[in-house]
Amino acid sequence: MNAPFDAPPSVPVGTGMSIYDPILIGIDEYGLPVHLPLMYHNILIAGEPGAGKSMLLHNIVGTAALCDDCDLVLIDGKQVDLGLWKDSAAEFVGPDLDHAIHTLERVQGVLDSRNSYLLDQRRQKIERSDGMRPLLLAIDELAYYAATVGTKIEQDYFSALNRDVAARGRAVGVIDVSATQRPSSDIIPTSLRFLFGWRFAGRCVDDSSSDVVLGHGWAGRNYSAAKIDPKNRGEGLLLAEDGIPTRVKGAFLTNANLLRVADYAAAKRRTARDIPPNLRAVA
Repeated sequence: MNAPFDAPPSVPVGTGMSIYDPILIGIDEYGLPVHLPLMYHNILIAGEPGAGKSMLLHNIVGTAALCDDCDLVLIDGKQVDLGLWKDSAAEFVGPDLDHAIHTLERVQGVLDSRNSYLLDQRRQKIERSDGMRPLLLAIDELAYYAATVGTKIEQDYFSALNRDVAARGRAVGVIDVSATQRPSSDIIPTSLRFLFGWRFAGRCVDDSSSDVVLGHGWAGRNYSAAKIDPKNRGEGLLLAEDGIPTRVKGAFLTNANLLRVADYAAAKRRTARDIPPNLRAVA
């Protein structure tokens, strides 16, 4: 019997995952799962090269890619890490400062329009019922755009745009995930760090670098990422804005597993775009 409309031969069911729900990022020092609520929050990820920063970033971006209600904007100075998720992204930026700036300006436009909507609704934040898809902005490597390429004026403008997104994005469903392997005060000034409710410090070379990520004074209270065993990649200190640093071991995925998840997420999103409007609720 012929189908009454031109539909694909099979309709893959969506994952049922939502960015409004906490995501699993690893385990704590007692072996218990650690779930991270990202909606209405930002997260800063930093640590020395080889500390396992990229794996935590993959966990977050990969989960967002599997969520049926989240769009991705990915900016990666190295291209190869976040590039795995390129086919799931609404926008992907490689080592191109002009493209990165233009993309952040477009995200800024999203903030403006959504805040205007909230003003009309006399509300302070969007909800699921508003029908606005949350947007996850992931930046890796932050230092490439903020201190390495381009002119000082362009670098400062990029940093100002990122601060604006981090400051105004949370209430309107724009999540800022910024990562760097240069945890120094020129890359993560206090004015930027305070905008991230979640902060993850992978192993750092010294106490001062750890404090740049977590906040001044934590090393003096015996919470320093410099004490992490350099052989224990993926371990770090996770700090919430109203808590104390907690030891966390990020979940590990082999490259083969990352590719499987990335390909599935891209196929699911691609298929969802092709499904007739009357069937999209199940994709």
